[in-house]
Amino acid sequence: MDATLKKQLEITATKVRMGVIEGVYNAKSGHPGGSLSVADVLTYLYFAKMNVDPKNPQMPERDRLVLSKGHTAPALYSVLANRGFFPVEDLKTLRHIGSKLQGHPVMNKVPGVDMSTGSLGQGISAACGMALSGKLSSDFYKVYAILGDGEIEEGQVWEAAMFAAHYQLDNLVAVVDNNGLQIDGRISDVMSPYPIDEKFKAFGWHVISIDAHDFDAIEKAFAEAEKISGQPTVIIQRSIKGKGVSFMEDQVSWHGTAPNEEQYNQAMTELKAHLAELEK
Repeated sequence: MDATLKKQLEITATKVRMGVIEGVYNAKSGHPGGSLSVADVLTYLYFAKMNVDPKNPQMPERDRLVLSKGHTAPALYSVLANRGFFPVEDLKTLRHIGSKLQGHPVMNKVPGVDMSTGSLGQGISAACGMALSGKLSSDFYKVYAILGDGEIEEGQVWEAAMFAAHYQLDNLVAVVDNNGLQIDGRISDVMSPYPIDEKFKAFGWHVISIDAHDFDAIEKAFAEAEKISGQPTVIIQRSIKGKGVSFMEDQVSWHGTAPNEEQYNQAMTELKAHLAELEK
């Protein structure tokens, strides 16, 4: 990856993480852990990969993204705001009465949101429908779906996986955010989905495994996915829940807990210091 682009993506991803913390702090509720772990891949998609236009969010030829793990909406909102779909200041209204930015994405209220999601397991099915529609209408848009590793314990995910392979949806790329934690603890203890790679291979998917926080690896993975014909691709990204905030990293307690004022200040101090280092 070009060094200038990589640095800009790292800067943007840090701002996205700051937006996540800002949102959940002001809401006094939300899901910071998983939002922070998907910040890098969402930043890459919206700032380096996807064909989208903040001035025309509904353009027919746009690429689509489905946040199947809809509770990590703070990350998607922060990316969309930083990309220019709506003001960054709106992130402070997360989950407030009357705000368009509720706990899960709503497609008919939030510019840039392509599918309303929240009930885990359903988003990937919607993404399959979008991808099949593109195939049938000979459109060239791509469909991206972000899933959680706890989410793939849902049976519907594997029905969708079978569907995508059967219809050879090579315009579909799923990302499994493998941070190893879900609300009840470690996924390996709750209901282990491992080996994730072998399961998707058995369902007929092309599988790529990467470090979720390495922009070079992210770029390489999506470039590889572009070359795959006749089957869907899944990128299994090994991530750190709470990435970027020291006391949140790899802690299941931050799955769905908002920081108090002291924790908010510490998180923002860490992120601002990292941003200042990157911007030197």
